[in-house]
Amino acid sequence: MHPLPLRRRTLLQGLGAATVLSACGGASIVSSVPSARFEGFSMGSAWRVSLAGRQLTEALRRTAEDAVAAALAAVDSAMSTHKPQSELSRFNAHAGTTPFALSRDTLQVFALAQQASAATQGAFDVTVAPAVDAWGFGPARTPRLPGDSERRALERNVGWHLLQVDADSGTVAKQRAQVRADLSGIAKGYAVDRAAQALEALGIAHYLVDAGGEVRTRGLNARGTPWQIAIEQPEAGARRPRYVLPLSGLAVATSGDYRNFFERDGQRYSHEIDPATGRPIANRLTSVSVAASRGAWADALGKLIVLGPERGYALAVEQRIAAYFIVREADGRLHDFMTPAFAALGGRPYRA
Repeated sequence: MHPLPLRRRTLLQGLGAATVLSACGGASIVSSVPSARFEGFSMGSAWRVSLAGRQLTEALRRTAEDAVAAALAAVDSAMSTHKPQSELSRFNAHAGTTPFALSRDTLQVFALAQQASAATQGAFDVTVAPAVDAWGFGPARTPRLPGDSERRALERNVGWHLLQVDADSGTVAKQRAQVRADLSGIAKGYAVDRAAQALEALGIAHYLVDAGGEVRTRGLNARGTPWQIAIEQPEAGARRPRYVLPLSGLAVATSGDYRNFFERDGQRYSHEIDPATGRPIANRLTSVSVAASRGAWADALGKLIVLGPERGYALAVEQRIAAYFIVREADGRLHDFMTPAFAALGGRPYRA
């Protein structure tokens, strides 16, 4: 099965370091629909929210801001690898194989993670934490090149099947005491979902939530059109839109190799680690954007990047995943393709 070529009017949209465009679309401004914006910082990155709707009062805006901040902070407090007292850190420090009790939210993220691992044939795997740390992409942030013997020793403790999630008892158990989890590939998307739920609980029907590039939308923007999301050009040190997606009622997230990496002797090592090898990916895929009904799902399925362009595309088509791929060729040129489910969303190449 061959990738669907990028067409002039069916372009990708997603976002990984997405950009919300304020002037895309040809509709006139709906002046009777007010808008509001607010922002903050959580989970190591900035977040921002845009609201639209006829009932947006200043009091509602302040309440919405507090609700979003609380939702994001709660996920960060429970699932951060940087906070020693987080639930996740305590689970990782748990030295036994006895079931470990977790809160509803953290347990749900573990359950979603297991589903994503099955869906991606193990490309997404939260137990890759030891390998992430070994390469210096964990909390220590100290880039290094682990030796072959070190990587082989870590392999015994990496594998999503080494976790057992029991929804009835509210616990997660390790099959090996040394297993550790890193939820960073799904927790931010889940946090965006919780923020969206907080807004909907206040009766807000038109919103965009963006937390570090994980985006979830509902309704229309203040212009009366779908929210305009841009997928970035996969370039280190630059933030330029590449494609634009009119999004409403969906979430979108991007995984890429061009933001978090280090170089040694002219070779780039990305934070995108292949659980099967314990090494950074080196498969030409530089960006994968996924649109889905939930932010957590879009976030996790971005790990199709681990499978490479051929396997990743085939799996996404088979499972009807709305995914957009950018490949960097050896000469530096970029090649784009998408699944039929993504092409059906509509979009266009960005034009300044």
